[in-house]
Formats: sequence, structure tokens, C-alpha cells
Amino acid sequence: MIFKSGISGNINKHPGIKHEVKLRRSMLKSLKKTIKQYERELLSALNKDLGKPKAEALISEILPIYKDIKTTITYLEDLMAPEKVSSPLLLFPGKAYRYPEPYGHILIISPWNYPVALSFIPLIGAIAAGNRVTLKPSEISSASTRIIEKIIKKAFPDNSVSVKTGGVEETTELLNTRFDYIFFTGSTNVGKIVMKAASDNLTPVTLELGGKSPCIIDKNVNIKKAARRIAFGKCFNAGQTCIAPDYLLIHKDVKHRFITEFKNVISSFYPKGAIESNYYAKIINERHFNRITEYLNDVEIISGGNHDKNRLKIEPTLITPINDDIPVMKEEIFGPLLPIIEINDIDEAIGYINYHPKPLALYIFTNKKSTSLKIIEETSSGGVTVNNTLSHYINPNLPFGGIGDSGIGKYHGKETFKLFSHYKSVQYTSKIDIKQIYPPYKIPIYILKKIYNLMT
Repeated sequence: MIFKSGISGNINKHPGIKHEVKLRRSMLKSLKKTIKQYERELLSALNKDLGKPKAEALISEILPIYKDIKTTITYLEDLMAPEKVSSPLLLFPGKAYRYPEPYGHILIISPWNYPVALSFIPLIGAIAAGNRVTLKPSEISSASTRIIEKIIKKAFPDNSVSVKTGGVEETTELLNTRFDYIFFTGSTNVGKIVMKAASDNLTPVTLELGGKSPCIIDKNVNIKKAARRIAFGKCFNAGQTCIAPDYLLIHKDVKHRFITEFKNVISSFYPKGAIESNYYAKIINERHFNRITEYLNDVEIISGGNHDKNRLKIEPTLITPINDDIPVMKEEIFGPLLPIIEINDIDEAIGYINYHPKPLALYIFTNKKSTSLKIIEETSSGGVTVNNTLSHYINPNLPFGGIGDSGIGKYHGKETFKLFSHYKSVQYTSKIDIKQIYPPYKIPIYILKKIYNLMT
């Protein structure tokens, strides 16, 4: 016999939880209010750091934060309520619950490519779960970091959330400090350093990494629409997105049509050219600019290729790699270059993907549902979007994260609260004492077996 499980819902029976709900809602409201006060400064800082157009900055950095706070506040009481779970017959008439409790002190290390959103969105869940937080924003996106620090100090004057600025030395110092949980967003190589440091204290980690996210284009597809959506996903933030399409696996029958349509799309996005456009972001700094342009030495440029070091801009560029052993095909590009690999069929694409480390995102463009299902079922990736790019990240009801080299752990929406909560198991047993279960075990074995069979 199994008893019903579910959310208890009534926190009036738990005065401590009821008080915490009010406190955490107040903290989240304070954060939202303060971000709104600094919104113009954030947009200006994002433009200074990355050349982000206002529309891009709003839809990728600011508006998701407001939405996440609103959603978290709405569901906070349900998320914090003890969850009643089933009890087996052997424990009748006992009751069992899962109590979410904070881990304690959380370290959040955020990246430079989306410095605002990827600082505040995990922070929202950590606060909602009742944790104290130290936030370490990137020193590379320095203008954004300065505003983030102002916001945190004003929104949380009690230091329940603090900011630690600086570079590698300061980050290393933090990693040598004992935290109860570490949340890191960044490269796979640095993720390994974070995980190694965390292991010294057996600290649990979430690693939101990256890798080379493939994009498969089947021959049965609307090429014009596919080109527009792929170009948008690649050009957004000048390709400096962990889930940007990193390379194309395109059916030979549609390759040339795709190239033509891609060129047309880029011309429509940026009529005066991407480098001259105010609607196209720049590369974060000279080091990354040089890293990306060096990739062009070992490839055939199909379209694009122009760049301006003074403005740190590289136009969207289609390339053909000479082989798989060159840097552009082994490293995450994190820029507006898009390699094209011709395939003969979908099985070839699946084989190629499975030969390489598991990606953070996988994009599939096809008009045939059977084809998309085949790819989804025969490959492994952090997430998948069919007939678009970036979309699975936007849905707050879909947990976001990687697998293998592309990351550990998932968050977004309600999942962020769960990520930063330890679920404590609590069993209430009855006053009834069945003496036969104690030594010398007078309960017959066949009855004991029947009881256990009824438990499943």
C-alpha cells in the first residue's frame, strides 16, 4: 500500500517557513527595484563592454531577470513548503516529508559574455532558497561589474549578498575558501580548475560550461527560414554565446542554397555592413579578437571575413575548415565564425556528433519529425532546439545545463531554487510499536516477505 504524495501547501502550520517566505520575497523585490533604478546604467555598461544594442541587452540580460524574479516570487511559498511523500505499509501510519533547506554560503562565479543575466539569474534562485551569497563577476566586463556591485550593495545592505571583484588572483583566493556550494559559468578548462578546487572540501558544484554546439540542416527544410534563424543565433552578441551554433552539418543537396540565403540574411540584418552597424556587438577585448581572427588562417572563407581591430568587430563569416585537426574545429569559437561541413545523410551527422564531446546545445533543422526524433534519440547534448536556435534556453520551464564536457547540473525557473536547496528527509513514525519486528524476530519470514512485496 502506497500513500499519496504532494506539496503540503499550508505553511501556516510552519511559522518559521512563513516568516522566511516574507523575508525572501522582500529580498527579491528589493533586487528588482534596485535593478530597475540602475537599468539605464546597466544598458550603457553592456554597450561599453560588448557593444550590445539596447534591444539585445534588454531581451537577453535585463528582461529575463524581471521575469525570473516575478516567477520565483509567485511560486516561492509552494517551493518552500515541505513536500509530503509516500510511506510504505511497514511504516503505517507514519508520514514522510522532504524539507528544502539552504545549503548555506554560495559562491557564484559569473562570465563576461552575459555579465548581468548570468550574475543575477542564479542569484535569484540562491536567495529564494535562503542562502547567503558571494558573487564574483568577471573582471573582463568591467563596466558591467561596477554597476552590478552598486546594485548588490544597495539591494542588500545587510551583506546577505556580497560582491568580490578582481581577476585570477582574487578568484583563486575564493576557490581556496570553504563554501557550501559553487556555481560557475565559463569555459570547460576553467570549470575543471573550479571542480578540482571544490573537491578539496567536497563542495558540490554546478558547472555551466560550453563547447562546440552543432547545427544539423537536413535536405527537407525551409532553407530561407533556416538561414535567417541560424544567422540570428550566430550573430547575437557577435557569437559570444555559450549556446551559439558553433558549426553546421549540412546536407550536400542544400549547401549552396543555404550559403546564398545566409549572405542575403546578413545583408538584410546589416545593410551597411556588420562592422558599421550599431545593431551588431563587438568582441569583448583585443585578446579574444586576436584569438578569433587567427582561426581564419587555416580555413577557406566562403563569405565575410572582414574585421576592424580598432573597433573590435568581426563580421559574420562562413568558412570551410581544411580538416578536423585545426584549432577552429577543436576549440569553442565564441565568435561570429561559422564552419560548414557537408554531409551525405543524417546518419553521417549523428556519427560526427557522437564522435566528439557532448555539446551544450544541439540544433536540428528539418521538416520531418521522424528525422528530428532520430537525432534526439541517438545523440546526447545538454539541450535541443528544433527548427530554431537558442530557443530552449529562453523557456523558463526547461531546465538548462550541460552534460559531460559541457557542464554539470541544471537551473532556470523553479529548478534554480531546487538546485540551491538541500532536501532533508524527515520520517514521522507512529506510536504503535510492533514488537515482533525486534529481536528475537518472532514475525514469520513469509509474512515479512509479503509486507515488503506490498511496499513496491
